[in-house]
Amino acid sequence: MAPYIFMEKNGIHIVDLHKTAVKLDEACSALEKLTSAGKKVLFVATKKQAKEVVAKHASELNMPYITERWPGGMLTNFVTIRKAVKKMNAIDKMKKDGTFETLSKKERLQVDRQRANLEKNLGSISDMVRLPSAIFVVDILREHIAVTEAKKLGIPVFGIVDTNSDPRKVDFVIPGNDDASKSIDMILSIVSESIKEGQSQRKADKEKSKEEGEVVSADKDADFDAE
Repeated sequence: MAPYIFMEKNGIHIVDLHKTAVKLDEACSALEKLTSAGKKVLFVATKKQAKEVVAKHASELNMPYITERWPGGMLTNFVTIRKAVKKMNAIDKMKKDGTFETLSKKERLQVDRQRANLEKNLGSISDMVRLPSAIFVVDILREHIAVTEAKKLGIPVFGIVDTNSDPRKVDFVIPGNDDASKSIDMILSIVSESIKEGQSQRKADKEKSKEEGEVVSADKDADFDAE
């Protein structure tokens, strides 16, 4: 992290905020481009200081996130993870169609426990039907398994990287304090705005395409009537 450190004071390394701003801009531009193409970004943060912050921002963006234990093989064995999600959805269906009520009290208790466990670990990714196009990690040292899996599959990694980590492990480095909730929230607020811009652009492009399609269709009808 030497290139991103401004100075050392009392044994504490201080990040160069000018470089943080530059790298944050680079990351935001890439994220905006990704989301304008309709791509999904998986947010990962299981440390106490980051959980609520990440869940809040990711939920607002309608993006998947992991804030509990990282399920091993979440990316590299995604088929198995999808099976677990389908199991969770199947339990929900049982409760809706009345099948759940036909089970014994003991069976219902077992199913409820299974559902609660699945919800805790996979609830935030239940709508993720395919691998994400990128992952955003808070504390790449703690989430090294997620980073390794993403790199193995060629999935771009965005990360808030503190002075105790190796920035070469991620594609888009955002030098910063990954231990303070305020620091994480500030960075994610800026990141979220860029993703929202990308999503808005995506929506505008789709509406424009729809309008152009209607115009073409109307022109064809006019030509047909003229004939």
